Amino acid sequence: MKVKTGFLSLLMVLLVSGIALAGEPMLDSISENPAVIIIAVLFNLVFITFMIIAQWKMFEKAGEPGWAAIVPIYNAIILLKIAGKPGWWILLMFVPFANIVTIILMDIGLARNFGRSDGFAVGLIFFPYIFLMILGFGDSQYSLVEQSI
Repeated sequence: MKVKTGFLSLLMVLLVSGIALAGEPMLDSISENPAVIIIAVLFNLVFITFMIIAQWKMFEKAGEPGWAAIVPIYNAIILLKIAGKPGWWILLMFVPFANIVTIILMDIGLARNFGRSDGFAVGLIFFPYIFLMILGFGDSQYSLVEQSI
């Protein structure tokens, strides 16, 4: 019984020391300097605001209501509609691995329907925040080119 207890104690010491080594420095620096948290929160609020405005403008360019950008699941349904994909694909976004393929195909459809190339679609896939702002604030015009089943 002592061997098992000794092994478990050693395992607990290793786990706790690993957590302490990996986790403590970050937590200490944040808790000692609340300005870091305030700056991060303000940066995120500004960034989120720009993203909502960009998506709002993109929806209006496509003839959809801009307020849909702030409704979580409904905005994904509208994005699918703008991309020329069927609305039932929203269910695929809840399936692991299928959601990745769905989002990639949706981004390709978005790029094509806004008159952009497949290279722009790659940008939407890897840097969606930047490229959604380009679609929203840029001079892209919407026309439904790609319609899928």
